[in-house]
Amino acid sequence: MKSLLALSIAGLVGLSVAIIGPVAFGQQPATRDLRAPVDFASIQDRTQRSVALFEEAGKVITHPRCANCHPAGDRPSQGMDMHPHNPPVVRGEGNMGAPGLQCTTCHGEKNAAIPTSSIRSIPGNPQWHLAPVEMAWQGKSLGAICEQIKDPARNGGRDLAKIHEHMASDDLVGWGWNPGDGREPAPGTQARFGEIIQAWIDTGAACPKP
Repeated sequence: MKSLLALSIAGLVGLSVAIIGPVAFGQQPATRDLRAPVDFASIQDRTQRSVALFEEAGKVITHPRCANCHPAGDRPSQGMDMHPHNPPVVRGEGNMGAPGLQCTTCHGEKNAAIPTSSIRSIPGNPQWHLAPVEMAWQGKSLGAICEQIKDPARNGGRDLAKIHEHMASDDLVGWGWNPGDGREPAPGTQARFGEIIQAWIDTGAACPKP
């Protein structure tokens, strides 16, 4: 049992949140910053400005801190390279893992420091779990993800106001900017991300082409 727990901890350490698909991620420039909504004011066409704002938000949505937990299947990904979760955990009931090896087996309520050179911390949050399969992002374009985020049938019944609240205030989303020692945080800040999402909504919540 102790050896299984040790293996579980080692494998779960790199868990982050990112999307896999070459269209969604391969074309995005690496950056640690997020532009402010005012930086898009020069785009006169409202729809084009809305699309540009969502593309800016996509720097967060498609970052490894923000979608490894949105797998298309039942196994999450981990690390900046999006490799399959090791040990092989599964979604399980309530997106919390299978009996005997649930997320909480290794993930506590906060990040936990690990005194080794290769594993410096274990991710933690009181809400740690996989996103519902209806919100699977891996392998999808940013445009397809945008449409999915807006669809109440796939986003937990959220309207645009609830989407903003989730992006701007949810504590588990906020983990992406506080991922623990040894992990690159999501670009910008959650506050700036929330501003961009609100500006996207205010300009019509238009999506990039799938």
